[in-house]
Amino acid sequence: MARRRQAVHGWLLLSPALIMLSTFAFYPSVATVWTSLWSRGTRRNPSEFVGLENYQRLLDDPTFREVAWNNLLYAGVTIPVSIVLALVMALWANAKIPARGFVRTAYFTPTMLPMIAAANIWLFFYTPGFGVLDTIGGLFGAPSVNWLGQPETALWAICAVTIWKEAGFFMVFYLAALQTIPEDLREAAQIEGASRWTYLRRIVLPLLMPTTLFVLVNALINSVKLIDHLFILTKGGPSDSSKLILYYIWESAFAFFDAPSAAAMTVLVLIVLGVGAAVQFRMLDRRTHYR
Repeated sequence: MARRRQAVHGWLLLSPALIMLSTFAFYPSVATVWTSLWSRGTRRNPSEFVGLENYQRLLDDPTFREVAWNNLLYAGVTIPVSIVLALVMALWANAKIPARGFVRTAYFTPTMLPMIAAANIWLFFYTPGFGVLDTIGGLFGAPSVNWLGQPETALWAICAVTIWKEAGFFMVFYLAALQTIPEDLREAAQIEGASRWTYLRRIVLPLLMPTTLFVLVNALINSVKLIDHLFILTKGGPSDSSKLILYYIWESAFAFFDAPSAAAMTVLVLIVLGVGAAVQFRMLDRRTHYR
């Protein structure tokens, strides 16, 4: 009787989280997988079960391949640059410098801005002719550049906005981790004659590995989910050169009303993210926590 009472009590404690996860995570995931196995239905031709046909059609779609490559390039640029820049910013903001509080606030300010507001700020920077970048370049005789209007520069311009927005957010985690490192380690390194670079490389960076792993996983997720600025800056253009996978999912589902294709792309994204996170934890977790 007592064991049954404990079991009921445990399930009651778990029920709020279980209900929330089932409503907003488990059920949508299962429904998405199920939707991806059906054809696109119309009023005259109802949807039919087609199995993996939607996935095969996606793999044969040149637009999907281009969008997937765009997202890989976008992640390959924004993730390492944001993490390295966040680490450098955290090291400087943690040092004993004048106006340290102002420096920390300045670094973190872009993070507090909504992505739509940040995109509008950068839209003013990128505007050809009278934008900030063209104005500065004109002082040195540089020609006007349509940063968002040509395929060669559009995706790089999107990457710059993301790095500017994300680096300050990741800096907060590194700054918090740096403040947990005992000062005795720095003093011991100075007594042993270690240089600042040796202290950073041999002591600080290894102790920051758990934070780096956490930031790396978050950066991987953000590289797929951040699309707000695309609606303001390029809408995926020109010629799909800056279109990312989540924007293509939204476009397929709500602009082209092709829910099965959007569901199939969502499943593929979830698989890639899951595999990527698992590889990161499996390969880096032992080294991170010295096991």
